[in-house]
Amino acid sequence: MRRKEQKAAARPARAKRRKTTPRPYPKANSSSVWTEALFGAEILLLHATPVYYGLGVPRGDGSAVVIIPGFLGTDFYLTELYAWLRRIGYRPYFSGIGINAECPNLLIQRRLSQTIEKALAETGRKIHLIGHSLGGVIARSVAGDRPKDVASVITLAAPIRGTVAHRAVLRAAEAVRLRILEEHGRGVLPDCYTGHCTCNFIDSLRRKVSKPMVETAIYTRQDGIVDWRYCMTMDPEKDVEVPGTHIGMAFNPAAYTVVAERLARAQSPE
Repeated sequence: MRRKEQKAAARPARAKRRKTTPRPYPKANSSSVWTEALFGAEILLLHATPVYYGLGVPRGDGSAVVIIPGFLGTDFYLTELYAWLRRIGYRPYFSGIGINAECPNLLIQRRLSQTIEKALAETGRKIHLIGHSLGGVIARSVAGDRPKDVASVITLAAPIRGTVAHRAVLRAAEAVRLRILEEHGRGVLPDCYTGHCTCNFIDSLRRKVSKPMVETAIYTRQDGIVDWRYCMTMDPEKDVEVPGTHIGMAFNPAAYTVVAERLARAQSPE
């Protein structure tokens, strides 16, 4: 009887411990990463849709749109997006950051800020920011830091609320972090390139965007790189779901349609 009583007494304690440590979201689905190979089909589909040729989407007003590449990417793979933005009436600017494998704080201070200043000077009006994946996180940080200069910010499959990613991506990020620490030493914080960093980049990312600014978070549930739930603002007025892959978001015709509509909503005055 004593053994049965001891077991019965132990059960609630075990259940209580499980309840106190819930996971907000499951780990990223690593088995879905193979679907990312389908991004090539998204490029072909984009070229076959009217939106690619500027048909059926709102026209731009000539304002500047700065586009920012994702992790380990360069401006080169955003050439399609760049050309399309020009085709529908905007003045696109490549970020100029080089390879996105550096402390985001330094990328913004040393490179991206120069591009933004050039866009502001040449157009004489507020700019728009579009960032893919990590580029979207950078764009959102800049929007939080420069509300008077930014008319809208659009993130494409960008984990703006935290990172749950495929293990291969996390390994690559750790390698980049170690290189950053080795190269910059005391020029960066010890927790650089982690969610625990306390630099200006992280501080700006946590700020709410100003009310006049139009914020949009485009995500896909088929994301094989990061957990799509972290790519949402949790505001239904700002979050837009489209079908497709994480990589292919830069070539996604459904995403392009949303981009055109949101840019038009945020067109800034002269």
